[in-house]
Order: sequence, then structure tokens, then C-alpha cells
Amino acid sequence: EVAYSQSTGQKEQLSRCLQRGIRRVQDLCKVLQLPAAFEETAVSYFQRALQLPAFRLVSLEKKELLGGCCVFVTCRQRNWPLTMGTVCSLLYAKQDLFASVYLSLQKELGLSVPALSLADLVTTHLNSFRLLQPTANIPAAFLEDKEKLLARTMAIVELASETWLVTGRHPVPIVTAAAFLAWQSLQPGPRLSCPLARFCRLAGVDLPPPAHLRLKELLEILLGMASQLSWLRGFNLDRKTVVKHIGDLLQHRVFLLKNAFSQHGEELQDTAPAQGCPGQGSVGSGSPDKDSPPGTQQQGRPWAGKGQRGGTLRPLLPPCLIHPRKRLRPSAPSAPAVAPTGDEPISDSEIEQYLRSPEEIRALSKARAW
Repeated sequence: EVAYSQSTGQKEQLSRCLQRGIRRVQDLCKVLQLPAAFEETAVSYFQRALQLPAFRLVSLEKKELLGGCCVFVTCRQRNWPLTMGTVCSLLYAKQDLFASVYLSLQKELGLSVPALSLADLVTTHLNSFRLLQPTANIPAAFLEDKEKLLARTMAIVELASETWLVTGRHPVPIVTAAAFLAWQSLQPGPRLSCPLARFCRLAGVDLPPPAHLRLKELLEILLGMASQLSWLRGFNLDRKTVVKHIGDLLQHRVFLLKNAFSQHGEELQDTAPAQGCPGQGSVGSGSPDKDSPPGTQQQGRPWAGKGQRGGTLRPLLPPCLIHPRKRLRPSAPSAPAVAPTGDEPISDSEIEQYLRSPEEIRALSKARAW
């Protein structure tokens, strides 16, 4: 078959820059395995953008990123889960520069780009896992049903969203950590000894560097929730054993989150007087009454045990507020400087600065004569 552009000389009317950009957009769509309609829309956006003065005289690097931005906009408009980091990794681009070109394209063309649906991203990310298809290299105990893994992963991602772990973060590391916990919790017996790195290697996906931190944060939330389950208070749960009870924790997550974490500071003060009576001890309230017996104190605050360190409720806040970065302390204000009068004593070290050696005197005389 002969293409229309080859038979009519259509390409001869296009500049070399435009031809290279269209070819780059088409190659990027083939790598991402996008439908043909996506490719046509991305190419039309690229052609419209290069006709504008804002993109005609930009650097070659920004023109190369412009094609990636057109593909990114097309995928977002059609609810195709694609992240900015994926396009940047394919183009070997800096994310801040890519973001600036993307915002300029959105402003100049007047495009409305919807936000990324996290549910679609979870579905697409799990579709690439090799643990869902039986192969010879993967043990039978590690294979999992796709629908079960998807439902459990979505529930964990929703829990992460409710506990401020998703806000302002890259979604792929969170989805990877949630999928790992969901996979372990469905069959904890043979899978608890499998670390996250081996899980990603078996699944055939890359391990994002922040995934270990997101996994640690999710396990801390699950441990706090597990301390509120009455049938788990007698066990000394850790990060491995709590995975066995993820199904129960997700089933009662609204109640457990409300009791395991304080939402506001006033909530603790309002519920503190109710701790004095044994029959009115409420879960997740403030410090008990000092006059009540020891059994009443433990009954009034069941979260104060091995599952909850320190016996106090941790507020449900973003991690950046719970663990803020260390900042340099401001220096103490110095005493106001006294205006010089000229009668101050001159130290010996200051006098030596003005005394020259014989070599310096000869060098200075030669310089003056020259």
C-alpha cells in the first residue's frame, strides 16, 4: 500500500521540523500502544501548536517535548491512564521542563484536561502484572485471580487516599505498594516471606524508589487500625502479621479510622470527662480521669496497649505535617553595633595587617615605577 502523503507529495509542503515532530508523536503512540484515533488527535494538536508564535521559536528541546505533551493531553482527555512521569521517562526529559511546556500548550490551545482517574490507573497498572497469567517461571502459590487482586488493591488505595497518603504524591509507587499488600493478604501463608523487590521482579514491573516508603506508611496506618479490633488486642502485631487481617480492617475501615486517629484537637477535650464512668468509656477519647480505678482506665481507652505506642491518639494529618523536614534554626538577634568614634584601641593583629615586609615594599615600588 502507498500512503496518501507519499503519493501526493503532501510531505513536501511540511517543514522538516514538523515532519520530525509528527514522526516522534507517531512513534510515541506506537510505544504506548494507543488506538489510531489517539494518534490522529495528538498529531493535529502538534500541528496546531507549531503554527502559534509561542512554539515557533522555542528551543529544539522544547519542540521535542511538545509532541509528548500532545500525546499526554490526548490520553487525559479520553480517560486513558497515563502519568507525566511515564512520558518523561520515554523522552528522557526533566519533569519541570515538561510541565512548563504542558502548561503552555494547555493555555495557548485552550484545552480542558480532566484529572487522572486513580481507578483507571490501578486497572491499567495491574493489567501488566505477570502474576495474573500462569507461566512456567512463577510458582503456583504466587499466582492470583485478577478480579480479587483488583478489588483488594482498590480498597487499599482508597484507604491511602482517606489517610492523606495520596495527596501530592506520585500515584504509581502508592499503587505498587497497595498491590503488594493486597497480593500478600489474599494468601498470606506462602507470600509473607516475599519482599517487595521480588514481588515486582516476579510481576515484571519496575520498582519505584518511593514504594518502600509508601509501604511503610500504609503498614503504620494498618497497625493503628488493628489496635482497635477487640479480637486483635491480645496479639502483638507487627508489620508482617498485620497483613493477615487486612480483609477485616478494610471491611470496618470507617469505624476503625475514626477510633484509631483523632480528627481534631477539640474532639479529645470534649470526650475527656466521659472517661470517669466505667460504663461510659468511649473508644478513642482523651486521657482518663485520675480518680477512676486502673481497670476503668484500661477499659476506657482500649487503644492504650501494645498496638498503640505511647497511649495517645495520633492526629490524622498528611505525612509532611507529622514528620516535617528539619529547618535551619534562625540565629539569635545580635546586639546592635556601636557606631565607631575613632578612639577605640587598635590590636596588634590589626597593626600587623598594615605593616609590609621588605619584599612587599620592593614589589610595590616597582609597580609604582611601572
